[in-house]
Amino acid sequence: MSPDHVLLARTLFATSLAMHIIYATLGVGIPLMVTVAEVTYALTGDSDYAIMAKRWTRGFTVLLAVSITTGTTVALQLSLLWPRFMQVVGQVIALPFLIEIFAFFVEALFMSIYVYAADRIPHRWRIASVAFVAVGAAASALLITDANAFMNTPRGFRMVEGRAVDVHPWQAVFNPALPTEDAHVLVSAYMTVAFITAAVAAHGLLRRAHSDRVREHQYKALMLSLALGGLFGIFTAIAGDASGKFIARYQPEKLAVAEGLFHTQAHAPLVIGGWVDGVHQRVIGGIELPGLLSWLATDRFDGVVKGLDAFPRDTWPPLYVHLLFDAMVGIGMLLVLLAIAAWLVKTVRRGQRFPFPRWLLWLVAASGPLAMAAIECGWIYAEVARQPWIIYHVMRTADAVTPAPYVGVLCVLFVGLYILLSVGTVLVMRGYFRRHPLAEEIEPGPISPRRVVWLP
Repeated sequence: MSPDHVLLARTLFATSLAMHIIYATLGVGIPLMVTVAEVTYALTGDSDYAIMAKRWTRGFTVLLAVSITTGTTVALQLSLLWPRFMQVVGQVIALPFLIEIFAFFVEALFMSIYVYAADRIPHRWRIASVAFVAVGAAASALLITDANAFMNTPRGFRMVEGRAVDVHPWQAVFNPALPTEDAHVLVSAYMTVAFITAAVAAHGLLRRAHSDRVREHQYKALMLSLALGGLFGIFTAIAGDASGKFIARYQPEKLAVAEGLFHTQAHAPLVIGGWVDGVHQRVIGGIELPGLLSWLATDRFDGVVKGLDAFPRDTWPPLYVHLLFDAMVGIGMLLVLLAIAAWLVKTVRRGQRFPFPRWLLWLVAASGPLAMAAIECGWIYAEVARQPWIIYHVMRTADAVTPAPYVGVLCVLFVGLYILLSVGTVLVMRGYFRRHPLAEEIEPGPISPRRVVWLP
């Protein structure tokens, strides 16, 4: 298969994944935010948290519909673009896809109960219903991620003359990459959505036209979101450290390319920033922290870390993923520091009603897009740094691609679909919330669950 054909197929599928990941991340994180808001309302009786839950749910219903559409296109393209890969999937790792159907049913069922019956059921059942939505959304994400984990550490079969034999599906499901990859995906999604809701609240606070009552609501949403964002940011860092140790053991070339490490060595440095020069095999302009990569990979400063020289040149991942890795890690660290800084400012200025200066609000407003950018960089790094393998050390991407000549036409059609979906989503969300401004929903005191009108 020609390199151009493979590149076109990869470009189409990468575009589809990049689009779907946005909505999938929101679909996983928003139900948890709604659940926390509902629980907080039950504990405090503060009507602002009930309103947060209501408005976040309204946005979620739109995003869920688009997520289903983009997820369907990804599933379709798996069969159209990678038929040989899907043949192995059907024989070996089909279980997560089958179980995910039931997870989606749980999410859809309890979402219907929560949205359409919220004003008719006791508050404790409302909390239970949205909690099941969060569980179903998380389970769907974890099961689909399991298939990706299998691609990184394939288990439960052998390839003989291009066919999967001696198949053990449960060994494939519980592959070595499952714990670290699932944990990292879940907590990073929660972190990202928390910073997105914080960014929305910060943007509202920057608009001075709002009344103090509206600004008070936005301030509460901001603090709740920053607390969750900072907490899950710390969990993401812990999961990321575990992932780093995992890939040092199971996918050492992925770690080597992330750090621009060309030569196997002890006391391997951690390199921050810079550009990887493949010709001279070094990182230009990077900041080296001696021994730190060895410590992160092996828990010893003198631990030996494999470099790219330990692998055949034609199996090296693209060197530019070093930038993606640095962007992912750098943004994550900045967001955690931002959450900590915001709570320190709140503590220092605790006597003020709205303690945040405008420059800090602008930083928080930028945190939402930055968090989503980190998610995209992380997924691109995870997939591209596995190349040239679609199933690690088992099947090359070039061997899995379809020979059909329609990939270019599909690329144009699907990109057009994604543009239409993106524009439509923005227009629908803006139109809806302009017709239902926050000021119209805020009431001056505690409200009972039966007084919350959930549907327009």
